[in-house]
Amino acid sequence: MTATRWFGLATLTLLFATSALAQAPKAVGRWTTIDDETKKPKSVITIYEEGGKLFGKIEKLYREPNEEQNPVCDKCEGALKNQPILGMVILRNLEKDDDEWSGGTILDPANGKTYKCKIAVEDGGKKLKVRGYIGMALLGRTQYWVRAE
Repeated sequence: MTATRWFGLATLTLLFATSALAQAPKAVGRWTTIDDETKKPKSVITIYEEGGKLFGKIEKLYREPNEEQNPVCDKCEGALKNQPILGMVILRNLEKDDDEWSGGTILDPANGKTYKCKIAVEDGGKKLKVRGYIGMALLGRTQYWVRAE
C-alpha cells in the first residue's frame, strides 16, 4: 500500500471514529424515576422512538408490599380511566429540537393530569432532565431520571 493511500485510509478511520464519539447520548432506553419526597426509585420508564418521535411507557413499578402491586389510573380521564398503570404510555410525541426533545406531553398517573413536556439527556447519558409544565416551560416541575441498569 502506498503512503498516500495509507494516509487517506488512516484519515478516514479517524474521521469516522471522531464523529461516532461526538454523537450526543440518546434519550432512548430505560430510565428509573425517583420519588421527589422519599428519593427512592419509583418506576422504570422505557423510552422508544416511533415515526421520528419519542414515547415512553411504564415498564416497572417499585411498590411497598402493603401497596397495590398493579394499580390502575383511577384519576385518569377518557380511555385511560381505570387502566393499569403498568404498561401505560405516559410520554407522547416528543420531537427532536437541537439538544432536547419537546412538543410532546407527559401524563402523571398519580393525579391523572397531562402536561406539556420536554426532555434533555445530561451527565454523559446518565441522567434525563424531564420538565413537565402548563403553558410556558417556566410554570412547571423538573425531575431527573437516571439511566436504568
